[in-house]
Amino acid sequence: MSFKKDEMLIMPAVDIKNGKCVQLVQGEPGSEMVEIENPEKVAKHWEDLGAKNIHVIDLDGTINGVASFDIIKKILKEVSVPIQLGGGIRSVEYARQLLDLDIERLIIGTMGIQNPETITELSNEYGSDRIMISLDSKDNNVVIKGWQEKIDKSPEELSQEFKDHGAGSILFTNVDVEGLLGGFYTEPVENLKKSVDLPIVYSGGITTIDDIKLLNESGVEGVVIGSALYTDKIDLTEALRYQKRII
Repeated sequence: MSFKKDEMLIMPAVDIKNGKCVQLVQGEPGSEMVEIENPEKVAKHWEDLGAKNIHVIDLDGTINGVASFDIIKKILKEVSVPIQLGGGIRSVEYARQLLDLDIERLIIGTMGIQNPETITELSNEYGSDRIMISLDSKDNNVVIKGWQEKIDKSPEELSQEFKDHGAGSILFTNVDVEGLLGGFYTEPVENLKKSVDLPIVYSGGITTIDDIKLLNESGVEGVVIGSALYTDKIDLTEALRYQKRII
């Protein structure tokens, strides 16, 4: 599903770890606040409630390099809405394998940042609309390798570089607030939005309907909601009312 100027996609998160759908605090293994069996059924539940897109992250691929390929295939079989997928994509060959499964958008982080030519190669082959670069920010520096390694560049600095390399969109995660259920900071989102003319999907700290309204007003093209959905702080049906752009 392409991004539309008059719409902000609301994307429920389905994070896979040890065969379950989980929500971690600050991405730390062992910090699970939510663990649910059958991630494919969870994805189907969000689709049934009206989600037009599901955001899937393979934490096993990210953390220990063992891809949850079978579960990804189960999710694709279970739901009919587009899937946006990331986590543990460390080679162009594996990226192709996922894109050939008919993943709508592939989220590439560490590999793309360390080897930007891989973004160019994949976007030339599959189209830039299907290639999303992940810019995860901690203390306004981009972090990679499951947020364990910091590089000396800001999201704003890298965003234009990756537009030039063919990325069609950006997933921006503010690690400083991720999983804490304490809201988010508007300034980093606004700064990134001003720095590059690419669709931006925001993730991190979204806790209330007011947060969603603020993000809608900021102009981002999508938001990922995780912990707040699973802890009933946000009702998806209510959140979907903000999928249309506020004028």
